[in-house]
Amino acid sequence: MADTNSRAAQQVRTLAACVAVVLAAGMASPVLAQSAGNDDSEPAPAAVAPPPGLDVPQPPPGFPLPEIEIVIDDEEFDEQVPELAPEDDPELDLPLESIAEFERRLAAEEAGAEPLEGQEAPLGDPALADGDVVEEIGDAPIRDAELLAPLPPLEEFELETVEFTEPEGDDEAPAEVPYRVELTGLDLADSQTPTDMRDLFSDLSALGLGTDTAANISQLRARLTDDSVLLQRIVASEGWYSATVTTEIQPAAEGGDGRVAARIAVDPGPRYSFSAIDVRSGPTVPAGLVRDNLALQVGEPIVATRVQGAEAQVAVALPENGYPFAEVGRRDILLDPESGEGAYTLPVALGPRARFGGIRTDGTLAFDAEHVALLARFERGEIYDSRAVDDLRQALVATGLFNSVAVVPERTGEDAGEGTEFATIVVTQEAGPPRTLAASAGFGTGQGFRVEGSWTHRNLFPPEGALIAQAVAGTQEQGAGVTFRRSNAGRRDLTFSVGAEVLHSDYDAYEAYTGRISVLYSYDSTPIWQKPFTYAVGAQILGTNEQLFDIARGALDRRTYVIGGLTGQVGIDRSDDLLNPTEGFRLTALVEPEGSLQGGFSPYVRARLDGSAYFSPTDSLVLAGRARVGTIQGIDREDLAPSRRFYGGGGGSVRGFGYQQLGPRVLLPNPAFDPADPDEEDNPFVVRPLGGRSLVEGSVELRYRFGNFGAVAFADVGQVYAATTPDFSDLRIGIGVGGRYYTNFGPVRVDVAMPLDRRTGESSFAVYVGIGQAF
Repeated sequence: MADTNSRAAQQVRTLAACVAVVLAAGMASPVLAQSAGNDDSEPAPAAVAPPPGLDVPQPPPGFPLPEIEIVIDDEEFDEQVPELAPEDDPELDLPLESIAEFERRLAAEEAGAEPLEGQEAPLGDPALADGDVVEEIGDAPIRDAELLAPLPPLEEFELETVEFTEPEGDDEAPAEVPYRVELTGLDLADSQTPTDMRDLFSDLSALGLGTDTAANISQLRARLTDDSVLLQRIVASEGWYSATVTTEIQPAAEGGDGRVAARIAVDPGPRYSFSAIDVRSGPTVPAGLVRDNLALQVGEPIVATRVQGAEAQVAVALPENGYPFAEVGRRDILLDPESGEGAYTLPVALGPRARFGGIRTDGTLAFDAEHVALLARFERGEIYDSRAVDDLRQALVATGLFNSVAVVPERTGEDAGEGTEFATIVVTQEAGPPRTLAASAGFGTGQGFRVEGSWTHRNLFPPEGALIAQAVAGTQEQGAGVTFRRSNAGRRDLTFSVGAEVLHSDYDAYEAYTGRISVLYSYDSTPIWQKPFTYAVGAQILGTNEQLFDIARGALDRRTYVIGGLTGQVGIDRSDDLLNPTEGFRLTALVEPEGSLQGGFSPYVRARLDGSAYFSPTDSLVLAGRARVGTIQGIDREDLAPSRRFYGGGGGSVRGFGYQQLGPRVLLPNPAFDPADPDEEDNPFVVRPLGGRSLVEGSVELRYRFGNFGAVAFADVGQVYAATTPDFSDLRIGIGVGGRYYTNFGPVRVDVAMPLDRRTGESSFAVYVGIGQAF
């Protein structure tokens, strides 16, 4: 008995010792070791020795085991262990089973398997009779020969299509579901509602307001759900924030059109209105700047588009009145469901009031800050105005020298007096390719085929000094020229140009070889800025050798002219658009004093006056009229170079007649006519216009526009006279119709015209194509 107790106690003590050793080894961490090494710490206790028979590794040097407090000593432990006799439990004298045997037995018991006692081992393998529910089959004999057979190759593997049985009468796909939409409760619009909600819903609806089909009921229900959410948002945007939307799908009625009804009903509830409008910002100059530009009033409905538009107006007005750094904050609208009202609050951070300071430019420069300042329409010290900054940005873009350009204000903190500070205008440039190749081709009645090309370096001589080389080749014109042009030359929109060209022209009126040198200062309208007042001054010298008809001799002759002259032009433009005017008028006067430089100076004056007016009785109709009068004083027609005379007819003159075909003419034998040829179809005579010293022209157009298209009916009248003043006799009239296609850069024009009272040598009709209105 004592031996048994002693044995059990010894086993327990051995197990406790093992646990203590393992705990001690785990506690010997670097942190504890470091603490043990401190000068103020107590000496580390000696390591606990493992019981005999246990191979427990010792801790490394420098890592002593901590002292283990004894919870129960051996004497107390022996007293607490009950005394057991072998006859009480025979298992006490049996050796302990191994861990592997213990785990195997435990797994079998958990799986509910019973040992196969008294039975022959399966397949003659004793390992299969141990009751283990999990077996390794690597060494088990294989009784099925198919398991040893190799798998067939993939290319020999046969795949049979699986066919599913379908119910009879279901050979076709499910039919689509036709439906119609029934919308009720949306007739809420009143005089204060800016949006037709029904139209807006129709534009955005997944169902649409008409009739349609869905693939199935599920798709119809999904569309109906989406549209109910859409309606909720549309109604709320107009002030009905408590509205409810209900939907229903009603089966098709017997005897009806076979369509199900997708019903949407809106219960609007109260429409909310502003009970208070509170703008939270500092004082402004002028006073009330924010509130005056916030176009919202107490009592009006809370409409989303009006709120957004009013806030946008504030955001625009502040920079236009000296607050470039102002920020409109996030609005707050507190809705009261009981009263149906909303209190609106808008915070605005004004920032400092600013004046224009200096200009700084950076990036890849096309030109420096000094030239930028030339383009600016503001001076240092002026109150900041964002419209002037936008104008500068447009002027920079109009130079055509940038891939991108940005113009923004920057705070300086520099005091500018009167509670303001200077703001620097920062221009960030990214210069683009300065060279351009351009070409055009076309055909004109009386002018034949024409191909024109040019090469331009827009900034060869900075700033904005361009070199242009151009050439023209055609059936009636051939030539080349070079031009130096400086844009914004000392003043914004003022252009200085010097050019030289040689040209051969071969028209019915004359044939000429001409060389020209010219210089011109001009202040003109551009596609970006239409100016109310324009002007141009210049000078030119030209030498030309021309063929002309000598009336005294009744034959063709050639003569050389050397001419020098000045050019002066002024214009007034009060129309509303440069390429497509609908209201206003234009007036242009051109005066060209010039004279022959051969054998002394023989002066004369060419003058022309052009005017046009536009009136729109409705938005789609425009009535337009044009008039032109010209005169040449101080020289006989026979002494005037044919290229300097007046001619009429063509697309920019009287439509329906050939180019330069109006006015005095002579019939000359046609050198291409062969009287001996029986198949000759050419006219035996050709018409040669002689030109004149005065002209008069007029046009009237009725323009009708529908969307991006338009139609025009017109009538032109005019004549050229040999005398210096027109006598308005023998006026010729051309009538026609045209079409217009309106683009963002102007209308594309196609006109067809015919002359009235057509005469010998005149065409039955003429076609004209161009960009912009005829006048």
